[in-house]
Amino acid sequence: MSAVEAKLAELGLSLPAVAAPLASYVPAVRSGSYVFTSGQLPLVEGKLGVTGKVGAEVTPEEAKELARTCALNALAAVKSAIGDLDKVVRVVKVVGFVASAPDFTGQPGVVNGASELLGQALGEAGVHARSAVGVAVLPLDAPVEVEIQVEVAD
Repeated sequence: MSAVEAKLAELGLSLPAVAAPLASYVPAVRSGSYVFTSGQLPLVEGKLGVTGKVGAEVTPEEAKELARTCALNALAAVKSAIGDLDKVVRVVKVVGFVASAPDFTGQPGVVNGASELLGQALGEAGVHARSAVGVAVLPLDAPVEVEIQVEVAD
C-alpha cells in the first residue's frame, strides 16, 4: 500500500475501482511528467447517489461531499495511469464543475471538498491551482464533476 493510500485509510477511505468511461475517452492520460484525468463524477460503485442542481435539489454541504468523492475517483484514475500514487510530485490544477441553480454562487465552497481531500491525502503535494465553474447541467444530471492534473516522478 502506498503512503497516499495509507493516508486515505487513516481518513476511513479507500481508492475505488476506476470509473468506466461514459463515452469515447479514457479515465486518465499520461503525457511526459503529467497525468490528466477526464472529468470524474461522484460515482460510488458505478452509480450516482444524488442528482440535481446545487442550490435546488442538492445542498451545498451534500455537493461538497460529492466533490470529495470526485477527487477520490480522480486519484483512482491517476493510479491507473502510473501504478503508484507515491509517484505524484504535486497536484498542479483542479477544475470543478458544479451544476448550479440559477441563483447559486457558492461553487468555490463546493469544490473545496475536492481540494481538501487532495490536501489531506497528499499533504503539501496536494496544494494546487484551481477553477470552480457553475454550469447548467452535467452528465447523468450529476451535481458535481472534477478533473485533476498532476505532475509525477519517473
